[in-house]
Amino acid sequence: MVEQRAPHLVVFTGAGISAESGIQTFRASDGLWADHPVEEVATPEGWRRDPERVLRFYDQRRDQVRRARPNAAHKALASLEKQGFAVSIITQNIDDLHERAGSRRVLHLHGEILKARSTVDARMHYPLPRGGIRLGDLCDKGSQLRPDVVWFGEGVPHFADACETVARADLLLVVGTSLAVMPAAALLEHTPLDAPCVLVDPEASALAPPGTAGLEQPAGKGVPALVRHWKRERRLWLPEALLGEA
Repeated sequence: MVEQRAPHLVVFTGAGISAESGIQTFRASDGLWADHPVEEVATPEGWRRDPERVLRFYDQRRDQVRRARPNAAHKALASLEKQGFAVSIITQNIDDLHERAGSRRVLHLHGEILKARSTVDARMHYPLPRGGIRLGDLCDKGSQLRPDVVWFGEGVPHFADACETVARADLLLVVGTSLAVMPAAALLEHTPLDAPCVLVDPEASALAPPGTAGLEQPAGKGVPALVRHWKRERRLWLPEALLGEA
């Protein structure tokens, strides 16, 4: 007897899902990013010019992440995994809200703010359960620690792993991203031909590529609605009552 494989949902999340937990995006006109130009705090050049400023900025963001709580979308995805579905999450977000909600397979394309890493060996990571990073905090090789975040102009080290994960999807769910950030947006090109793709976003009809179904709802409403359907049917499908073809 051949054992039936669990349905494999691959979820690609962006800033929109975390925004509903109170974490502001760098595109927002207010909040932490408003007084900090991206090139000053999120580039290798900004780090070389003023590392202390960069560390202060990420300390602020870290505090914001620690205060935030997983929302209904994070929790719904974790609950689907507990129901026996195989759920792989690929996120552009640097927070740990998916993990705190209970998801076990999470790939962070752009790093994790609650970790530090060496400036001479990117393989050396250090958890930051509390506090932040200061000038003079060194890795085991004696080099200054920096935020474990992929800055603009840097490579995305886990992109190949993300492509392999998407290639094994039975359905690809995209949540809260404009699909404008490369190379992450190119992940959709690796979806199997027979795997449906759905975008959950308040502007889904304008953002969804051709052939992608759109659900024009915020993550905290749209994702739990889809998960309820999938749990009831024990399969991944696109309920026509919820979705409109983009």
